[in-house]
Amino acid sequence: MEDYIHQKHNRIHIVDLRETLKGLLRASHFLNNLVEAGHEVIFVGTKAQAKEIVQAQAERCGMHWVTHRWLGGTLTNFHTIRSRLRRLEELEKLEADGASVQMRSKKEISSIRRERRKISRNLEGVRKMNRLPGAVIVADIRRDEIAVNEARSLGIPVIGLVDTDCDPRLVDLVIPGNDDAFRSIEILLAHLSDAILSGRDKLVTRQAEEEKKRQEEEAEARRKAQDRVAAAAAAEKAKADAPAAAKPAAPRPPAPAAQKPAAPAKPSAPAAVKPAAVKPAAEKPAAEKPAAVKPAAGKPAESAGSTNEG
Repeated sequence: MEDYIHQKHNRIHIVDLRETLKGLLRASHFLNNLVEAGHEVIFVGTKAQAKEIVQAQAERCGMHWVTHRWLGGTLTNFHTIRSRLRRLEELEKLEADGASVQMRSKKEISSIRRERRKISRNLEGVRKMNRLPGAVIVADIRRDEIAVNEARSLGIPVIGLVDTDCDPRLVDLVIPGNDDAFRSIEILLAHLSDAILSGRDKLVTRQAEEEKKRQEEEAEARRKAQDRVAAAAAAEKAKADAPAAAKPAAPRPPAPAAQKPAAPAKPSAPAAVKPAAVKPAAEKPAAEKPAAVKPAAGKPAESAGSTNEG
């Protein structure tokens, strides 16, 4: 503890408050992140000065607590502790049933009530702890040494209020301070409880956002499914509305393949034309020619036919 002691005066060691503040800030930051991640914390304080404070601060932040006596195996033998808690629930149901109580003798009823009070006194603070905690806060690491050892054996971080007569190597996060003063314990545990509440608020906010996102995704998936169903129904309706007797159209013949234009024919030599045979014309009876008129005397005679002029 030399690193955490400011000075020594009349055999009284004075803790350095700067180291106390550093340890408190480290522990607060660690608890904030731990609770935000969804883990739980357990408060342990079985000494007379710390019992009421530990229970009050643990209930304020909704965490677990042990104030009467730390039962050996609370962490390392957690399944047995859970079985004892189930036994506590059975005894409470049995005691609440008036008909069952009347059927038993006074000695049996007294034994049942005694067992219920014993289990409740030792395990009432961890009644709702269904899994191992993420961290252990110890008000006096010398008095609750069993709790510290169990947490260390399981690898659970330990946050301890360490006085000058304690070994700080036993805890993971050291908060130097006076573990005997009522006011000192109250102030330190109150700050740790505030850090836990802050982390829980962040956790609730994150869970609400995730739930909202999940609901939006589910709504989008439902809308897409409804659209698919509506499209399928529309297709079925269109198919049913079509005339049943309508025959399918005859398939069109395939288009003729494109033909290349024929090459122009080369001109062939003209064929020799044979003279057509001339048929002899039918002889017509010759017409009677008029008698030639003799020209008058003294005038030159004009030719009967036409003359060609040069």
